[in-house]
Order: sequence, then C-alpha cells, then structure tokens
Amino acid sequence: MSLHASPSPRPAIFATASVPHGAITPAELERLGLKAEQVLDFSVNINPYGPPPGVREALLAAPIARYPDPEALALRRALAHHLDQPVSRILVGNGASELIWLTALAFLEAGDRILIAAPTYGEYARAARIMAAHVIEWRAFPQADFAMDPEAFLGLIKAHAPKIIFLCHPNNPTGQPVPLAALARGADEHPHSLFVVDEAYLPFAPTVRSALTLDRPNILVLRSVTKAYALAGLRLGYAVGPEPLVAALKRMQPPWSVNVMAQAAGLAALGQSRWLQNTLTRLQHNARNLMHTLRDMGRCPHPSATHYALLPVGDASRVRAALLRQGIVVRDATSFGLPHYIRIAARTPAENARLIHALTQLPSDL
Repeated sequence: MSLHASPSPRPAIFATASVPHGAITPAELERLGLKAEQVLDFSVNINPYGPPPGVREALLAAPIARYPDPEALALRRALAHHLDQPVSRILVGNGASELIWLTALAFLEAGDRILIAAPTYGEYARAARIMAAHVIEWRAFPQADFAMDPEAFLGLIKAHAPKIIFLCHPNNPTGQPVPLAALARGADEHPHSLFVVDEAYLPFAPTVRSALTLDRPNILVLRSVTKAYALAGLRLGYAVGPEPLVAALKRMQPPWSVNVMAQAAGLAALGQSRWLQNTLTRLQHNARNLMHTLRDMGRCPHPSATHYALLPVGDASRVRAALLRQGIVVRDATSFGLPHYIRIAARTPAENARLIHALTQLPSDL
C-alpha cells in the first residue's frame, strides 16, 4: 500500500470553479486596507432601506439555545397565508441558492442535460456540473437589450430535451423578465422537463407577473426573503410548487438547514407588507432617476424591469477598481461573460448621487 495514497473526490467537483458573486468580501477589504463602512455597495441587488421594523427585536428574542424547527412550520404557514398556497407546497431553505443545489441533487444524474438562459446566475450551471450533468446555454444579445428570444429558447428545449431548465425571472444581471406565455408553452409541450423559475428579484419588478400564476405540474418557483427585506446575512429563501417536487427537495435537505434566527426574522419581515411596499416604491423612483441621469451623462444603461441594470463600460475590471478607490463598489460583469459591463443597483438618492459623481471622475477611456 502506498504511503502517499489518499481518498479521491468525485471528478465532477473539479469540472467547475466557484462562482463570483456581488458584494465586497472582508478578505478584499483587508487587502485594500479598507473598512466596510468606508465603501458604498452598488454591487448587491438588495433593498437599501432595510431590514424592516421588528426584525432586530425578533433576532434578539430568538431561542438560540434550542434546535430550530426542522420543518420551519410557523414560517411556512405565514408564507402559505402570504401566497395563498397550501403549506405542503412550500419548502423553506437556507437562501434560494441552497434550493438550487437541492434541485440538482434531487433531479440530476450523470449525463443529464440542463438548459440555462445566459447571461445569468452562475450557481445553476455550477450545481448541475457538480452532479456531472451537461450544461446547454442559450445566450441573449446586447443588441436586443438581453431580452429572451422565446422561439430560439423553445427550439433548444425541443432539440435537447433537458432534464431541468433554469430560468431567472426577472433575470440577474439583465433585469429582463421571462415571457410567461413561452414558459407555459414549454411546460405544456415538455412535461418530463422541470422548469425551475428563480424569482428572487420579482419584488423589485412591480409590472412582472409571477410564474406561480401558471400553475403547472412541472414548474417549481424559487423565492428569496433576503433581497427585498435586506436580510442577506441570514440566508433565507423558499420553494413553491407541486407537492411531489417540493417533497423531493425536502428529502435532500440537510437537517436544521434554516436556523432559528433566520426563521424568526422571516416571520417578522413577512408582517411588514406596508413597509415593503413603501420602500420598494421609493426604490423604483430612485432607480428611474438614476437611469435618467446616466443617460443624460451619455451613459447607456440597458432597459431593466428592476432597480438594477447593466451599464456598458470600456473595461469592467478597471472601472470597478477605479470606482473602488473612490469608495464605490459595483459588480464587474466579467463573471457573466460580459467583460465590458458593470451591474449597478439603485440605492437612496444621496447614495446614487455619490455614484454619479464617482463615474464623472473616471478616465475618459472608461
């Protein structure tokens, strides 16, 4: 026996690298000699007015000496009331990202195919590749403002019969919605394919209708509680869909996946519907003003149904670095395959003014 032998991980785990995400990390701040309070973060698509009232009190009262309810029953009941859905059709998870991974674990086998509409959130492809599945990509064009071409996308479904189709609605990073008529048609024509619709950013798009309204047996909807309610540090999301799909995800979920503080905060946040509506209305107004100002400057943000948008620049990595020197963080969209774009998410009027000023200080070639 070799003295240097060691257990070998599955080859599939080396098939994909980790996916970059928004926000500046403590490690990067340390390298730059900065503190978190010194930077203003436009790279995260989160409600800048949160968390809502009552959440901090709920966190302080959370019984952290006890195990969390593994069924998250109180929170699921509140969500059921909020959504007008049966409790059995809802699964609470450790953020929408955990639910993406649970979907891959529950439904994918080696050699299966998935289809994604890119550019989009990188965890769909990463979770599939970990399961040794093949990723097929349809890519939107900037000339069409990154809108989906329904016929082209449906054609790929027909050609490849993917096990799972991942759709972000509205999409990250483009802010473009999925045409629901095409989604309904795809679900009806391909009943053995699972359509996973990630609606993490739906609260920021008041004119966009949810895929839940389609009520198909092969459509699973994922939602985030942490984006609109500004609870990103707690990690909280949920899946809504037909009971067999939700039950399959539940069988894959680790025990006590959602801790007591996240469950308590979620319950408190769901009781603040008026706060949510008021803050999102303000944020939509801020976003319209920000995009209008950018256009007046000669910048050309792409249309978006949300408060965030892609902004063409000369070199995204250089722009991010230059803005960071001014205390502004934006999302370098290179990880989405868009090296000439940054993604910015509107914040408060005063904060947006700081972003505008910082952009005016960039070198002319950026």
